Amino acid sequence: MRIARILVAICVLTANFATTQDQDFSKVEMKVTKVAGNVYMLQGAGGNIGASVGDDGILIVDDQYAPLADRIQAALKGITDKPMRFIINTHYHGDHTGGNAYFQKQAPVIAQDNVRKRLESGGAAGNGSSIHMEVKPAPHDALPIVTFDHDVTVHLNGEDIRALYFPAGHTDGDSIIFFPHANVVHMGDDFVTYGFPFIDVESGGSINGMIDAVEKVIGQLPPDVKVIPGHGPISNLDDVRAYVTMLKATRDAVERALKEGKTLDQMKQAKLLDPWKKFSGDFVKEDTFLETLYNSLTGQKIGKFIKHN
Repeated sequence: MRIARILVAICVLTANFATTQDQDFSKVEMKVTKVAGNVYMLQGAGGNIGASVGDDGILIVDDQYAPLADRIQAALKGITDKPMRFIINTHYHGDHTGGNAYFQKQAPVIAQDNVRKRLESGGAAGNGSSIHMEVKPAPHDALPIVTFDHDVTVHLNGEDIRALYFPAGHTDGDSIIFFPHANVVHMGDDFVTYGFPFIDVESGGSINGMIDAVEKVIGQLPPDVKVIPGHGPISNLDDVRAYVTMLKATRDAVERALKEGKTLDQMKQAKLLDPWKKFSGDFVKEDTFLETLYNSLTGQKIGKFIKHN
């Protein structure tokens, strides 16, 4: 179990904070899993892809990296010969939007307003401390051409597929995607299974926003729902509840330390998150997540939203 968590964390590290040119995608294979009803999950490198497949065509949620687009296409053709109809992005990170330009030649990309803004302008991404990078603007043909503020519904394949905006969670442009007929939800990176999550404080994410999003989603879902996480295997509502319990407990521990006047270094020296060390991974270790919580709760950032000409 520990090895599996480390491997997933390494994939996430590569996905979010290495350039495409630095990665070797030649050995990546697409794994297709039927989730429920006409909804499938595709796994390769980067974020999980959700797919609604039926007589009306294909809708996918996220599209991983550009070099994998032809393999994603081939995997979908292994399910159906129907055309691509829509692509939805859960947020702007490149491991979820890298295939936009490829697939937008076939169908429109839909995303929350802030996803287009961040893809178009570029800026800073990171947890406000040890994880930090500058993100280059995406090419014009990779930008979503349909955007929304609060929510949008796509009526396809007998589903009312709803993308609902949850502000300031993993980023400031997160959408969670509901497939009510199939009883499936794609939670993007507001829910992951590799341990402590990455919260992109530099891109408007926050621990309180993530907790709020997950708790609100739990309240809308039936007990037997199938959950597609941003990274990791198909999950259930108990997995999501355990995850948000960890988020709240670690958040509360840091809030208590802040009220006691503790500095970030003092919290690290005290090993404040040691009770939750089982969630530590190669990407987001205890101290990394402690930095994230501290920076989120105090409003600290080492970068700012940077526009590129």
